[in-house]
Amino acid sequence: MNINYESYRIFYHVATSGSISKAAEELLISQPAVTWQIKSLEEQLGLTLFIRTKKGVILTDEGKILFNYVKTGVESFSNGENALTNLKNLDYGIIRIGASTTVSKHVLMPYLAKFHEEYPNIEIKIVNSLTDNLLKELRNGNLDILLLNLPMKEAKDLNITKILDVQDIFVGNKKYYELTNGSLSLPELKNYPLLFQKKPSNTREYLDNYLRSNNELIQPKMEVVSYNLIMDFVAAGFGIGYATKEFILSELKNKTLYEIKITPKVPKRYIGIVTLDKTIPNYSVKKLIDLITNKIK
Repeated sequence: MNINYESYRIFYHVATSGSISKAAEELLISQPAVTWQIKSLEEQLGLTLFIRTKKGVILTDEGKILFNYVKTGVESFSNGENALTNLKNLDYGIIRIGASTTVSKHVLMPYLAKFHEEYPNIEIKIVNSLTDNLLKELRNGNLDILLLNLPMKEAKDLNITKILDVQDIFVGNKKYYELTNGSLSLPELKNYPLLFQKKPSNTREYLDNYLRSNNELIQPKMEVVSYNLIMDFVAAGFGIGYATKEFILSELKNKTLYEIKITPKVPKRYIGIVTLDKTIPNYSVKKLIDLITNKIK
């Protein structure tokens, strides 16, 4: 038996309204069309579903049995359509983001603030961890997108979208700025106490690659996991640290930190969005990505 969904939907509306004419009004179709659909359904089933009265229609015993099943199906379809509409309108949903604490604070937060203002019902979950851990969670389906310091090792299953160029620099407090006269050659840098992020991290890997490319091997005096904590130690006078200029603009302006120019200069790198290739993000995630990549204002 091959009865289409539309026949059952019309049957449901006639049964709940108790009237052919009311059902036609609800469905925005003509009464003859409703009558024809009910008659066709009864013929296909070989059963009478309604008793016609002067006041409308009443379900037969067979009609009541069918209605108990059809009611669940039609209302489930309707609820599903409403859920998708709500999701498309961003009335609810969830976004799971992986990023370092530093990127979350200095890059992601302004976008999230704007997104939350527009779509306050979307739940946002942020996981802060090392890049390798975040990539594992993305591939396992536990995260939707990553915001990472790049470049990193290429992988065929990842899609990377560049969103922001950044410049790494070396910084010190006023004492170290005056000691170095604000500039050093890379070999001279080894004569001062240095503070680097602890391995493994993309930032530390990028720094090590820069040193190796210039035939320098430098052992820092202090290694700290937290980027922000390194900046606090540098400001307190523990030594010269490795920083991302765009993340410390206020400190440079307020002169709690000073840039110490190093020759040769560290090449620029960038921040990017990482998603799984050939995977379509949900509507909420797509909206956030569009916001970050300036496709929407």
